Amino acid sequence: MSAPQATNVRKNVPAASVDLSVVVPAHNEEQRLGPTLEAIVGYLGDSGSRFGPWEVLVVDDGSTDGTRDVVTAVAARERRVRLVTSAENQGKGHALRLGVLASRGRRVLVTDADLATPIEELEALDKALADGPSAAIGSRSAPGATIERHQSRAREVLGRAGNFLIRRIAVPGIRDTQCGFKLFDGERAREAFGESRLRGWGIDVEILQHFRRSGWPVAEVPVRWAHQPGSKVRPWDYARVLAELTALKVRSVRPADLLAVAAFLATAVCLYAGRWADPNHRYLPESLQDQNQWEWFFAVTADNVAHLRNPLFTALQGYPDGVNLMANTVMLGLTVPLTPVTLLLGPAITLALVMTVGLAATATAWYRLIVKRVVRHRGAAFVGAALAAFAPPMVSHANAHPNFIVLFMIPLIIERALRLCGGDRVVRNGVVLGLMLAYQIFLGEEPLLLACIGMVLFAGAYAVLRPDVAKAAWRPLLKGLAIGAAVCLPLVALPLYWQFFGPQSYKSVLHGDNAGNSPLALLSFAGRSLVAGNDARASALSLNPTEQNAFYGWPLVALAFAIVVRLWEHVLVKALAFTAAAAALLSLGPRFRIPLSDSTLPGPWALLADKPLFESVIEGRVAMICAPALGMLLAVAIERLVRTPNIGNQFIGLTAIAAALIPIVPAPLKSVDRAEVPAFIADGTWRSYLGKDETLVPIPLPDSGNAEALHWQTAAGLGFRLPGGYFNGPYGSERIGIYTASPRYTSNMLRDVSFTGRVPVIGRNWQAQARADFAYWKAGVLVLPPQQYQDQLRQAVDKLVGRPGRWVGGVWVWDLHG
Repeated sequence: MSAPQATNVRKNVPAASVDLSVVVPAHNEEQRLGPTLEAIVGYLGDSGSRFGPWEVLVVDDGSTDGTRDVVTAVAARERRVRLVTSAENQGKGHALRLGVLASRGRRVLVTDADLATPIEELEALDKALADGPSAAIGSRSAPGATIERHQSRAREVLGRAGNFLIRRIAVPGIRDTQCGFKLFDGERAREAFGESRLRGWGIDVEILQHFRRSGWPVAEVPVRWAHQPGSKVRPWDYARVLAELTALKVRSVRPADLLAVAAFLATAVCLYAGRWADPNHRYLPESLQDQNQWEWFFAVTADNVAHLRNPLFTALQGYPDGVNLMANTVMLGLTVPLTPVTLLLGPAITLALVMTVGLAATATAWYRLIVKRVVRHRGAAFVGAALAAFAPPMVSHANAHPNFIVLFMIPLIIERALRLCGGDRVVRNGVVLGLMLAYQIFLGEEPLLLACIGMVLFAGAYAVLRPDVAKAAWRPLLKGLAIGAAVCLPLVALPLYWQFFGPQSYKSVLHGDNAGNSPLALLSFAGRSLVAGNDARASALSLNPTEQNAFYGWPLVALAFAIVVRLWEHVLVKALAFTAAAAALLSLGPRFRIPLSDSTLPGPWALLADKPLFESVIEGRVAMICAPALGMLLAVAIERLVRTPNIGNQFIGLTAIAAALIPIVPAPLKSVDRAEVPAFIADGTWRSYLGKDETLVPIPLPDSGNAEALHWQTAAGLGFRLPGGYFNGPYGSERIGIYTASPRYTSNMLRDVSFTGRVPVIGRNWQAQARADFAYWKAGVLVLPPQQYQDQLRQAVDKLVGRPGRWVGGVWVWDLHG
């Protein structure tokens, strides 16, 4: 992400033999143009060397009177006056574009043919430009401006209203966009006008938008101004400007942009092709039990909304204690609004839609940010965004974790923060940022925390490298953040209170002592890489298939290093390099093992590991920050390559990039036929076994290792409750987070049997404990589906209950009513 002052300027300016170019657009100006040119030429001639070598370009915009003759006559006496012609009248914007692109000056002044702002005001603009801005624009509204002759009252009121709308909608912070007296840095003016598209009055705003987008400062200078009789600017022209800007906004979506979005969507569909073949009956095995869990999240939220129940809590799992849904990342920002889709099509299809479209939307959001803030070359931005969204860590999480791949809000939040750094509409952007943050909290808090880590790393590096930028940015940024917090906190206060202090809340989540990345993982290839995938290697270096949080591959790491070395002079490159390197180092965890040895070293994550919020983070996930940082580095390098005139360098560079990316192109995610729901559940037989508020108890009880019962529950329309389950809940007096309900003696014993096949000696003590646990769960029926060690489990339950089970609808059933 570029800072507000980052530049990206074309180096194709004509020889700098001219210091000042004055561009005058003219259409049927025979009467006024002669005195205007005499005034300009006379002033510049009398100024001696004040403005250096100069030229005056008059652009005849298809005039039908003697405008060309007037210019020709002046040019005959003064060779520094040139005529640029357009065959037909196409508008002020078109004329200005022709004139500026034909100019040669180090500075370019554009002024209207009526010279409503006297040419003498050039001195004030020139002084302002010398102080560092890239443009100094004359203003009739800035403090100190003088209006020597007013328009009629009606024209003035209408003009002010139109200018107000333009300022609020298009270029906030600039008081007067339409004064036709502006001085530009010549090189940047030629780039901006060269990329402009409007032909009418709206070009003034389009150019200012270009400067703002590029981070080029604009100074607004008070000038003298006098309304000129015969002015061609009418009050309703402001409406035309708004119409032109609206049309430009629509046309600004280029075919390349649409193609990029289509490619992102096609990639996401291909990734999930196996699942989309039959979304209700296909399962992603590398999601472990997470697909069952997430479908349940969508189903239970839809059920809560449809029945006007609290969407932050449910007792359908973990009965009787229940589940704190806000503490379980159920993505209320999507599960709630998509309730109609879930109720109509089912949670399996909703989840497939969310993960497919969300992944494409995330790539599109990164693409938009890169185009606006990093590079303008669409192809370079596409590659960078594709890496940000489809890097190996993202593909790993695409198996199971929509909260880590549906990240379209993160680039929008970053871009809004950058606007605040530039002092752009601080109050408005602060409010929008607050709303965005609130929504992201309802999509996923851990990804937001990781994004904040990345932004802090980047901002810190950029501030060290460019203290002048940091000095100008910190006040509006802090003000905007304060406004954002004031907007966000009231919206999320109650849900966050419920999450951290409500029923079934917990303090932190136990992930074990080996949740960081191995240094080798950063250089190795992920299991689902199409060309270089290595399942065995990836499994040995990661927690599980859904947590392959690094695996960028050594070719990409080497390429990134080469890019940084080659483009080290660019501040943006340095800041991105620091962000990626620091995130990779943090991802190693509190301690990391030196490869090929038994030695360990402390990692910087140790400083954060026990802090609130950070204590629940799987530290290996911090490496996901590297994906957008590396994507932006690639985008910068590709744009630089395609603009170099040396074909050999282009070929070598693009080949190196391809060689680094091809090995990590993702393969479609593995998909298998889903286990059938037992007939006992599917045909509703279970209903005759349960009384009011009684639960159905699967054997063994569902947990993070076996959550198929959650699929039974969603298939049954959430008609019964379950003890146990797969969710985050508290354990013990310290309320440490675990991935299931608090275990009881009976659930632990049945789980051990399901793993080992060994049945303990079951006597009266075990039977009494089982009766107590069944009563605690309000169990109505025990259900044992076919599985490994089912005979041993059946034997154990027979002894606990005191009678044999019955085979009903494809499962063994123990009716606890007698």
